[in-house]
Amino acid sequence: MSDEPAPALALADDLALWSAEPRDRAGRPLLVLLHGYGADERDLFGLVPHLPPDFVVAAVRAPLAPPWPSPGYSWYPIEGLESRDPGAVTSAATALLRWLDAAAAPATSVGLLGFSQGAAVGLQALRLDHERFAFAVNLSGYVTPGPLPGDAALAARRPPVFWGRGSRDDVIPPALVQHTAQWLPDHVDLSGRLYPGLTHSVSEEELRDVRVFLDKRLDQAT
Repeated sequence: MSDEPAPALALADDLALWSAEPRDRAGRPLLVLLHGYGADERDLFGLVPHLPPDFVVAAVRAPLAPPWPSPGYSWYPIEGLESRDPGAVTSAATALLRWLDAAAAPATSVGLLGFSQGAAVGLQALRLDHERFAFAVNLSGYVTPGPLPGDAALAARRPPVFWGRGSRDDVIPPALVQHTAQWLPDHVDLSGRLYPGLTHSVSEEELRDVRVFLDKRLDQAT
């Protein structure tokens, strides 16, 4: 076994989908979409018609491929529903931050919207660099257990976070749901909703609530 460190994860610039051409991105808020396990950048990009048009939307592709025969891409490996390495989540969030160094340069602000794995990575990125983000939307995701150095500063700032999940979501382990329910109110300005009957997915009702949340972020920025 080699003692060499694993290569740093990187997001591919040419695989991101954008709602606006480069010439139309400057001076506008950026909303970054982070897909779930086994999907790709096209998955959440389909939400663009449901999102406020004032945002420039960028949907990025996760850097890893799940084991065959799983389709799509992943932000970090999952070996069974209970196996989620916090270090791997942090590595994915760090790759996102590096991608944003260049991609977010023209933006007036940056927000995150992630589903499942993508939501976990988005929340981890918020914890790693809370000053970079105006808000985060957590759809069917969770907060990764374990402390990070920026947690106290995040709790002092308390950026807005929306958390939506379904009452019949059996993909995220109950222990992670419980941890998230305890952790988020202590660190962010939390809003959200539990959707009766919803599984590990996104409903039209949830999208309407997300739209209200995003519209409020725009109103507060003006």
